[in-house]
Amino acid sequence: MYKKQNEAFSRLKVGRMSKIRKSLRFSFLDGVFASCMSGLTTDYISPYALTLNATNSQIGFLSAIPNISSSLAQLGSADLAEKLKSRKRVIKLFVFLHTLMALPIIFLPYLFKTHQAIFLIIFVTLFTSLNAFAIPVWASLLADYVPFKSRGKYFGWRNKALGIVTILSAFLAGGILYLFRYNVLKGFLIIFSLAFVCRSISWYFLTRMYEPVFKVKKEVYFSFFDFIKRARESNFVKFVVFVALLNFCVNLTAPFFSVFMLKDLKFSYLTYTFVVTTVLIFQIFSFNRWGVHADRVGNVKVLKFTSLIIASLPFFWIINQNPIYFVFIQAIAGFAWAGFNLCATNFIYDAINSEKRMRCIAYFSACVGMASCLGALSGGYLVNALPVFLGYKILSLFLVSGILRFFVVFLLSQRIREVRKVYKISSRDLFYSVAGIKLASGITQEPRQVLD
Repeated sequence: MYKKQNEAFSRLKVGRMSKIRKSLRFSFLDGVFASCMSGLTTDYISPYALTLNATNSQIGFLSAIPNISSSLAQLGSADLAEKLKSRKRVIKLFVFLHTLMALPIIFLPYLFKTHQAIFLIIFVTLFTSLNAFAIPVWASLLADYVPFKSRGKYFGWRNKALGIVTILSAFLAGGILYLFRYNVLKGFLIIFSLAFVCRSISWYFLTRMYEPVFKVKKEVYFSFFDFIKRARESNFVKFVVFVALLNFCVNLTAPFFSVFMLKDLKFSYLTYTFVVTTVLIFQIFSFNRWGVHADRVGNVKVLKFTSLIIASLPFFWIINQNPIYFVFIQAIAGFAWAGFNLCATNFIYDAINSEKRMRCIAYFSACVGMASCLGALSGGYLVNALPVFLGYKILSLFLVSGILRFFVVFLLSQRIREVRKVYKISSRDLFYSVAGIKLASGITQEPRQVLD
């Protein structure tokens, strides 16, 4: 009798693992086409707005309003998944609606003859919010597929592969815009139409994913305000506050780099494409190495180290405005952001158990999104109010952003603790090891501490 029960249990376990392997395959294919869509759109929404004669303030709103809307939308994603008792149903519905919302963005210049920038802000807000609603649910589902000990390695590999797709797509978009530089609206019509097709294929693969049993326990529920109230004692909430405030400082300037390059420095679309895709290229070369190191030295160590580099980036943009120099700066940015984004995501997976993970991801995304929104709105105001610095008002904004970034990093990053046993290593040895200059001796020893 016990033998039969064990055999039945083994068959169920093997069947579940087979479904998970297939789902990871489908998830990767979803990621390929979603990354293609991202490469075709992310760095080209602001140029599209400039083509529609958007002002600097409208560019700020184009970043801020979608961020705040997406943040508020994510607050309800966990509740809906628990109500429907299915994460997959939420993902299918909202990614489908997100796909459809690309259509008014594509045909906007032909549907509206006036106030085009305002309509673009409205449609991009809906487009990003519908996608954002599904993100915490999707992340919770994917985290259930990947074993705890190999998340850094797996997501490093995944991000590297999908980053290649994003870069190729971004180069394709830049090439199309360069070819149609005398009829740039037609170029945008082509690249956004391709993005719509890619997201449609991505949605199909999402529908093929397997959903493990999803149990809802009322006793693990906590509201957003309950979450925020624990800022003093909760390590995870301190992490959220740190990432959110750093994103506030980053988004003071983030919407205006394209304005600076295309409007102030008069870069061509081809030059612009080379500059913005350099970040993605160096992220690709960095993801795997950051992932392997984070599995050993901890996510918090990587977050602290990379946040210092991120804080210094705006100062580099002030020094020189040569496009070749910008490529060098973007390479440093790609290296740092690869480690920071990868380890921020993996820290959530490590710090929160599966029952609370979906809600914590939603609250994390909401806080970061709201901070990003406030940053973009503040940047939109400051870019007009600040004095000219070295010939450009935007450079004054870069200076303010850099100072505030360092303030946040020095004040808050030291308050976050690692949540698992890790190897001790100095920041210098970590840099040398990730860069491939030499193997750091610190990570060849046995793990000695839990707190970083």
